[in-house]
Amino acid sequence: MQNQNEDNQNKALDEVREFMRVQEEIQSEKKKSFFQGLVAGLLLSMGITFFTMSAVQIFQQLKFAKNGQSREETVGENVTDALVVDKLGVLEEAIDKYFWQDVEDQTLQNGVYKGLLAALDDPYSVYYTTEELIALQEQTEGIYYGIGAYISQDKETGYVQISKIIKNTPAEESNLMQGDYIYAINGESMQGKDSTYVVSKIKGEEGSYVTITVIREGVSDPLDIEVERRKIESPTVEYEMHENGIAYIQITEFDLVTTKQFEDAYKQAKEEGMRGLIIDLRSNPGGNLSTVCDIARMILPKGLIVYTEDKYGERDEYSCDGKNQIQVPLVVLTNGYSASASEILAGAVKDYGIGKIMGTTTYGKGIVQKVINLSDNTAIKLTVSTYFTPNGNNIHKIGVEPDITVEFDADQYQKGIDNQVEAAKEELLGMIK
Repeated sequence: MQNQNEDNQNKALDEVREFMRVQEEIQSEKKKSFFQGLVAGLLLSMGITFFTMSAVQIFQQLKFAKNGQSREETVGENVTDALVVDKLGVLEEAIDKYFWQDVEDQTLQNGVYKGLLAALDDPYSVYYTTEELIALQEQTEGIYYGIGAYISQDKETGYVQISKIIKNTPAEESNLMQGDYIYAINGESMQGKDSTYVVSKIKGEEGSYVTITVIREGVSDPLDIEVERRKIESPTVEYEMHENGIAYIQITEFDLVTTKQFEDAYKQAKEEGMRGLIIDLRSNPGGNLSTVCDIARMILPKGLIVYTEDKYGERDEYSCDGKNQIQVPLVVLTNGYSASASEILAGAVKDYGIGKIMGTTTYGKGIVQKVINLSDNTAIKLTVSTYFTPNGNNIHKIGVEPDITVEFDADQYQKGIDNQVEAAKEELLGMIK
């Protein structure tokens, strides 16, 4: 039996090595970062706090409170509520009696809550379980406890592969490498496991250790690498200084950590003699309203950044004092995956005319969500208002059109040339005095 297990293990190793041998050369880190943005899609959120009850109790209590009555006083007036409760009971009993598999009560309860939000027919209004809420908070904050590596699923080998190592993290210190296949974690085989499961095994309490067994090209045997789990801040801003004093700052999403990261990059660009600036918002799905407003205040003139209106006509305004208005020519790059907070920044730049929007029309998500935290550590995210650019433009399902349209050239990108960045450089050179 032991020999058979060893044969199976060797066979799996041989298959992975053979795949790796014929695999094309791994793309550059920058290319991966860009296309990860495309996959990012529309992960979009904002935050406040609230309370929780069961789906039916929420509506009942809200109705009672509105009428100034107790549940007992309104029993006769809430036949529909009673029917709903009765029907849920009948459905649960039918599932318990006839469904061909056992189902946990919590699974059914979650289904009720998720179904209630799905009935709104709004892709941005959702219910989060406790686990989903933790993941959302980590994404929104841009901080988690792990090792500092990005992973991607490889369906052909059945293993998850390390696609990028974040600088100055435990992953880098431990000599994990981009391209490594995660063969096992703490002795548990990861073959056939999806990336979510692998991440759950890698993350853990700060200061604890995890042993990651990897298969590496050019190495005959699996490598056991022990890595410390630490607080990791996701890099959401990348900075480069190009020729002719043209600074390039890419923002991949607007998390809580993004403000400081952008501020540091912007400061460095100034210190290095910035004569023109490219802000790359391509494939940025958005994020925190407060974050994008803080960044906008570093470059916009005095006036509105954005304003929102809810269904009652209540208006909230977010403004800038203009003390830090950008003093060099600006180009903002966008594409069809630039959404939400990205469109707030691009829309304000366009309305004030302080820079050129270049690329292609943005996604067109001009609505705002709030995350309502519930007392049982779950939450709901609801669309609560529409936002408008400083000039009063509602871009929902419309997007922000570029001042200069430049389609992305994938063939050029494969050769290491980003044609949209090059076009932005050329435009800035004509604007620099």
